[in-house]
Amino acid sequence: MDPGDARSLDGLTGPGFCVTIGDMKGEGIRSAKRPYRMVARAEAARATANRVLDVALELFTDRPYEDVSVEEIAQRAEVTKRTVLRRFGSKEALFLAAMERGGREEMQARDEASVRDVPAAVANVVAHYERWGANRLRLLSQEDRIAVVAEDVEIGRRYHWSWVERTFAPLIAGLKGAARRRRIAALVALTDVYTWKLLRRDLGLSQAETERTLAELIHKLEGEL
Repeated sequence: MDPGDARSLDGLTGPGFCVTIGDMKGEGIRSAKRPYRMVARAEAARATANRVLDVALELFTDRPYEDVSVEEIAQRAEVTKRTVLRRFGSKEALFLAAMERGGREEMQARDEASVRDVPAAVANVVAHYERWGANRLRLLSQEDRIAVVAEDVEIGRRYHWSWVERTFAPLIAGLKGAARRRRIAALVALTDVYTWKLLRRDLGLSQAETERTLAELIHKLEGEL
């Protein structure tokens, strides 16, 4: 080796020069893993919350509010009661969250109802009751004694009225005052969950027969225009 080269090497390794060797590749991998773990934890938390809400919705549909406990919801969702309370705070808050989750699903489906096609609109609301009727009937039977249930029922009641106004707008157009309110009230009653229960459960009509009966009754209102 050329002496000059040796001097150059000596200069690089002398006291005035310091080289820090780190596991830069390993640190980069760890940095990349941190956001991934955060995302994975967030997704796991969402999945747990959704599982708890699904169980809560099922139990609050099948049983009176008082007969559903946070302990059982947690057990069925395979989490601890502490996890449920840390996420939702209380049984009342969990109930409202579960109903809101179910409500978003049902409103999304009902908002797809055709405005100018009465049979299609009727099929939409009957299909809704086939899916959610048991839930609504259970809640309606408790609204007079449980405040948190009454709150949810009132939200559903207001939504149904607005849905009727929007979906059956051609049958309401031109009416004003008391006449308009009576027409809307008639349409609300014909498409109410209790009317569905009467036809489907009490009188034993099939889903198709129920749809046809309701459509015929609504068309009679249409003929009065």
